[in-house]
Amino acid sequence: MPDLVQVRVGKSQQISSSCSVGGGTNDFHHPSGPWRSAIFKAPVEGPVRLGSFGLLGDEVADRRHHGGPDQAVLAYASEHYPQWQAMGLGADIGSFGENFLLAGLTDREACIGDVFAIGESGQVVVQVSHPRQPCATLARRFQRNDVVPMVWETARGGWYLRVLQEGLVQAGDGLRLKERPNPDWNIARVLNAFYHAKLNPREALAAANIPGLTGRWASSLREKAGA
Repeated sequence: MPDLVQVRVGKSQQISSSCSVGGGTNDFHHPSGPWRSAIFKAPVEGPVRLGSFGLLGDEVADRRHHGGPDQAVLAYASEHYPQWQAMGLGADIGSFGENFLLAGLTDREACIGDVFAIGESGQVVVQVSHPRQPCATLARRFQRNDVVPMVWETARGGWYLRVLQEGLVQAGDGLRLKERPNPDWNIARVLNAFYHAKLNPREALAAANIPGLTGRWASSLREKAGA
């Protein structure tokens, strides 16, 4: 059974262009100047309220692309961090801005539409909605141009959860799988379908029809496939 290792929240903050975390490179060419993000999150001790729009105390800086009921929580597999470090990326726990740091559930195991009950009582219920699409925020976070293509190629970006039943969550809670309607469509496969949509439009169109996939993702998959 997967475990919730950490619950992490963060406030939106203005970050200086000189901020460099986790293995900076000399050829980082992202536009200069300060930037605003809530990617820097810290672990919370004790129970935290999880509502339909996310965790109490957590914020979203870019509301155009983040937040909302289909992106209430960003989940990330703890197993990925040693893999990144082995590849030379100075990624410490929390570097990917996750709200839920999980053990025992990776991008190749979590599937679109999966429903999990959290905690001993199982009162809180969440559902996997779509993959995390790597963007320039990660490049800024690591001060490396190659982070975004690395995430695309490895399919280790994490995934979002929608909240079906609200309540309290805390580190140490277990996640019990209640439903798995799409066992053939794990997060890594859907992200790859998006990334290679022009080369394999049939796969992208099949992914667009997954029950439970966020509508915006379904539309983007069809558009990229030329439908």
